[in-house]
Amino acid sequence: MGIINPELDITNPTLAMKRLLPALLILSPCLLFAQTRQNTETWPEHDEKAKFYTVKGERSGVSYFPKKRYAEVEYEAGETLTFDRYHTPDVIYHWYRKWADEHPDLIDFYEVAQSYEGRPIYQMTLTNKKTGKHTDKPGAFFEGVRHSGEITSSESVLWLTKYLIENYGKDPEITRLLDTKTIYLRPINNPDGVNLYMHTAQRNRSSVRPDDNDNDGLYDEDPEEDLDGDGIIYQMRRRAKPDELDKANYIIDPRDPSGQLMKRVLEGKGEWFLYSEGIDNDGDGRYNEDGIGGLDLHRNYPENWRPDRGGDATGRGYTQGGAGAYPLSETETRSVVLWLLSHPNVSVVNSMDTRVPMHLRPPSTSSSAESMFPEDLAIYERLDQLGMSITGYPWAGDVYETYATRNKVSSLTGDPTKPNPLFGHGPDFGYFYYGAIWYGDELWNGGQHLDMDGDGEIDEYDGLLWDRQFNGGRGYKAWTKFDHPQLGEVEIGGAEFKFFSQNAPPAELEKWARNQALFNIAMALQLPQLEWNDVSVRTLANNEYEISVSWTNSGQLPVALEQAKRVKVVQQDRVMLDIDQELLKGFEQAAVTVLQPETHDKTIYAGYTDAGESKTATFRVKLNEPQTVEATVKLLSTRGGYLERKITIGGT
Repeated sequence: MGIINPELDITNPTLAMKRLLPALLILSPCLLFAQTRQNTETWPEHDEKAKFYTVKGERSGVSYFPKKRYAEVEYEAGETLTFDRYHTPDVIYHWYRKWADEHPDLIDFYEVAQSYEGRPIYQMTLTNKKTGKHTDKPGAFFEGVRHSGEITSSESVLWLTKYLIENYGKDPEITRLLDTKTIYLRPINNPDGVNLYMHTAQRNRSSVRPDDNDNDGLYDEDPEEDLDGDGIIYQMRRRAKPDELDKANYIIDPRDPSGQLMKRVLEGKGEWFLYSEGIDNDGDGRYNEDGIGGLDLHRNYPENWRPDRGGDATGRGYTQGGAGAYPLSETETRSVVLWLLSHPNVSVVNSMDTRVPMHLRPPSTSSSAESMFPEDLAIYERLDQLGMSITGYPWAGDVYETYATRNKVSSLTGDPTKPNPLFGHGPDFGYFYYGAIWYGDELWNGGQHLDMDGDGEIDEYDGLLWDRQFNGGRGYKAWTKFDHPQLGEVEIGGAEFKFFSQNAPPAELEKWARNQALFNIAMALQLPQLEWNDVSVRTLANNEYEISVSWTNSGQLPVALEQAKRVKVVQQDRVMLDIDQELLKGFEQAAVTVLQPETHDKTIYAGYTDAGESKTATFRVKLNEPQTVEATVKLLSTRGGYLERKITIGGT
C-alpha cells in the first residue's frame, strides 16, 4: 500500500530534504504531497466514552454537541460493502486501505493534505502500474463531500472505486481504462464537516472553521438545537399573532390537505413563521443564523472570487456568502487546487454535491455563449446530453443560466427567474483557470421524481406525495406542539433533512450513487489518448537516415481545450529523439548529427492533437562514423500521455 507519494524519491535523505524544504515553507500547513507524520490524536468520533462531540476552534457559542448514531449510517465496516446505508469516513477508508493492500499493482492510497482540524485527507491513485507511471497517462479526478452533509457524493465515489477494482481484468473496457489512464479519487475532501454531520444532529454546510455568518462580531454563537431530543433537527412553525401578520411569510400549502407542507409567500401575505429547530442564543431576534462554521469550500476557488458578506466597502458591488477571507483560504480547497496544478495530466474532473439533480458546469458568472470557446462549449454540451442519458437528471448546463433559471417562474414572487452569478466556484476554476472539463454535479432530488399530482410541474408537493407512497412517509415528521422557551407554543416537524431533503433515503442510495458513477466513468473513457501508428527508420544516401513517426489521438477529447491553450496549462505535443549525448558532442565533428529539425533543441512541436486526429513528424539523422546507434523516440503530451519507442539507426 502506497502511503507516501510514489513520485517522491526519499532514498537520498539529503536530496529529499532539499526538495521538500521549499514546499514545506511555502505550502505549510496544506502540503502538496503526501505526509508520513502519524497523527495520534483521539478524534471525537473515536472516543467511545465521550457523550459529546467537540469541535475545534475558538468560537462565541458552544463547541460540543450530544453524539448521535443514525440507523441510516454504517459506523463499523462489515464483511461486505453494500450501498443500503451511508458510510462514515472510517468505513470508506477501511475499504480503500483493504483494496490498496489487495491490489498493490493498481492502487496507491495516501494522505494528500490535512483538514482545518488536522484530520488526514486521503486520496487514491488507480492505474495499472505495470503499464507506466500514473503521471504519464491521461487522468481524471473525482471528489466527494466538499459540503459536509452532501454525503451521497462520497457514496458515488466509493461505488465508482469498487466498480473499477472489481471489474479490472474482467471487463475489457474497464481493463483498458486502467491500463492506459489514471483515475484519481478523493472520496472525502471535508472530513471535519462530515464527521460532525454523521455523529451529531448538526447540519453544518462546509468547513467547521469558526465564522461570523451574521456579521455581529461573534463567531458560531447561534447554532441549531435538537429541542425535542429525537436526534434530528427539524423545522419549527409558529402561528403569527394579530400584530405580527404584516411580517408573516409562510402559509400551509393549500394543495396539501394534511397541513404538512409549508409554502413561503411575501411578507404580509402569510399566517405563519418558519424557523429551524433551536433557540435564539444571541438575542438578536433571529434563530440559528450563525452555527458551526459557515465558510463554503465551493465559493473559495480563485477564479472570479468575490469578498464575503460585508466585504464590499461601497455596498454597491458583488459579494459572495461563504467566500472566506481570501481565495484558497481554506486548506481543503487549497489542497485540491495545488494538487491539480501539479498534475496537469488531468482532463476531466467531477467534484460532486447534492441536491438538485443536475449535471452542473461552467460558467458560473456569465452565459456559456459569451465566455466559452465554441469548440469547448460543443464538447460540454455533448457531455451534458451523455450525462442525462445515463442518470436521467432533468437538467444539464451552466451555473449562471441553466441552474439559476431551471424553474422558469419564482414560486415566491411569480416573476420570471433570471441568471444569477456564483463567485469563486469550482467549475469556473476548472475551465477558465485549469482549462479542463469540470463538472460540479448535484445528486438526489428530495423525492421529486414524478409529477404525482398531474399539474405539469415537479415540485416539493410531489416529493411529499412520493414520500408517502414509496418511502413509507419517513421523509416528513408530523407537526407536534412544543413549548418553546422564547417563542411560546410552536410546532416541530416538516421534512427530515439528512436522509430525505439533502440525501437519498438508503433504499434509493445505490441507484443515485451508481448512475452518477457511470457518467463519471463514461467521461473517463473519453479522455484523450495518444497511440503510435508507426515508427520507422529509412536509409537515405550519404549515411543519412529518416526517422518517421505517426500517432493518433484515439480518445474522444482533444489533448487541450481551447481554453487550456489560452491559459497555458497544456504544452504543445512534442516529439523528441533521445540519443546518447556523447555521440552528439563536437558540433561538425560529432559522431551523430541531427539534421532535421534544424532548431537547436531538436524538438518537433506538433501543436495539439484533436480527438481522432492523426499526425506525423520526421527526423533526419547523419552518422558521421560507421556505427549502429540506439535511440528512443519520445512523444510528450501534457494530457494525451507519454509514449516512447526504441529504434536502431544504422548497421544495415
